[in-house]
Amino acid sequence: MAWRKATRDDIYTYYTEQFPEYADQLPPFISPTAPKEFGISFRERHPTRNEDRPARDFIRRNTWRTDTDGEPHSPNFTSVEELLSFIQSPARHDPYRGSEYALADPDLTEPGEPVAAGVYYGLDNWERPWVLAVDIDAKDIALARADRTIDGDREDAATGTHYKDMSREEWLLTTSGIREADPAGYPYAFTDIDRTIEYGFETCDIFEHEFNATETMVVYSGQGVHVYLLDDDLDYRYDEQSREVLNDLLLEHYEIPIDPVVTADRSRLLRVPYSLHADVCRVVQPIDSPVFDARTDARPQFLDESDDNTDPDQHPPTHA
Repeated sequence: MAWRKATRDDIYTYYTEQFPEYADQLPPFISPTAPKEFGISFRERHPTRNEDRPARDFIRRNTWRTDTDGEPHSPNFTSVEELLSFIQSPARHDPYRGSEYALADPDLTEPGEPVAAGVYYGLDNWERPWVLAVDIDAKDIALARADRTIDGDREDAATGTHYKDMSREEWLLTTSGIREADPAGYPYAFTDIDRTIEYGFETCDIFEHEFNATETMVVYSGQGVHVYLLDDDLDYRYDEQSREVLNDLLLEHYEIPIDPVVTADRSRLLRVPYSLHADVCRVVQPIDSPVFDARTDARPQFLDESDDNTDPDQHPPTHA
């Protein structure tokens, strides 16, 4: 079974037919007015209304208009329906319309309305403290596994090959065979995705043991997991310093391969649960057990098993 990119039609179908069904299942910290920002990525750059400004392949949109002191005074999205319209048709329903930063009228551009390769929300929040999340990526696990597998240094092992022209990262993935393992062409194997899910639930156990956490959540993110600690700690409020301690604890004591920047960056955006990860054509979603198979359990409704191996000319991305 192979991963494949979602087509433009796949993405349109998902966000018009399946995603609206999940609107009332979003975590309470994700609503039209709760995160300070939403973000959408595109595969191709789309022009802005001001021709002097560059075309964009990623946009951030504030959920509230603010005064000069940064205090919110009027929402950019007044309802779930408005937010859904923006996700489904980002240029046509851009809340910044009328601004020079707004996306250009899709009726006047080629190929028209851009579709969302990824949908994101900001961890910084108007209605609660800064959301605490950690990110565990299958690519990082695969690279560590490749490093342990390969003996000898790069120059010796690459003698007589073209690997000297590769980055160390690409050399490790290619030489170890991970690039050729299913899903072929991606910077990890399915076993690495499975391991991220195991790490995710191990992290929840650590949160519960070390911080007496009662509210945690693991979200399959498409190519890894996001793990949330949602308790509102009255002593620490999980500020910058306590997050550094948490990062050190997970990385050094428990050897959980998290990305510490995600935990420490207040302005970070993460994928919205139930959005579509278009690079792998799988649904981002909360999961209840490590017995979760992203190959089958995260398949969108429009995709059947035969579709997983179609369109071999769609090359997978080189990034995680």
